[in-house]
Amino acid sequence: MTQPRGEHLLQLRQRAHRGLLDARDRAVRGGAQPDGDRHRALAYAVTHHIALCQVPPRGVWGKNGPAAWAPVESWLGAPLRSVPVDALVLRYLGAFGPAQVADVQMWSGLTRLSEVVERLPLRTFQGPDGRTLYDLPEAPRPSENTPAPPRFLPEYDNLLLSHKDRSRVILGDRPVPLPSGNGASSGTFLVDGMWQGTWQVRDRSLRVQPFTRLCREDRDAVLAEAERLCAFLAPRTTHGIVLEEP
Repeated sequence: MTQPRGEHLLQLRQRAHRGLLDARDRAVRGGAQPDGDRHRALAYAVTHHIALCQVPPRGVWGKNGPAAWAPVESWLGAPLRSVPVDALVLRYLGAFGPAQVADVQMWSGLTRLSEVVERLPLRTFQGPDGRTLYDLPEAPRPSENTPAPPRFLPEYDNLLLSHKDRSRVILGDRPVPLPSGNGASSGTFLVDGMWQGTWQVRDRSLRVQPFTRLCREDRDAVLAEAERLCAFLAPRTTHGIVLEEP
């Protein structure tokens, strides 16, 4: 039986993509490339045309290494399928709600989500600017006077990136630190729910850099949280904690 032309072309494209993907992994690991930069460029281009995921062993605790990639279908052991985005919107609101439709779109990269939000059984609120906010019906909603203890966040944490209007966590339009490539070297920390500084582990010390001078109560709370972070990062190693001047 003759294979349909469209299916045959799809299989050829998938094989070509996988070949380029293998070449890309060899390029990342430093292997020889017969076609030099052109071959390497094609290998990287394929990552924009098929669904991929990063797989172990890059994520070894305390160490780093080149990224290893695999087609999502191979990793999951199942073919990709189209599904409604309703669950995606609900997952977003479960983490970051209440939020505007524009916030969900900023985080997901999708557009025209108003019709999705409108058909879901969500609670609605009016924000300070008069715009409609959406949230899960049973989501916790603590009062505005509920204390928010200091929290240390890793590089690229979604909390700083997942809103169209970031003023709910960032004061003064401060840009989020997003170094190019693999250059991320510092995390961030919150005080009273707002981004107030950065942190990094350097020279066996946890160095905390606030943007402004902290009051004594906030400083003590940040140092206490820093001790817990050190115990989490390296429970068998002693780290010094340095609170730097703003």
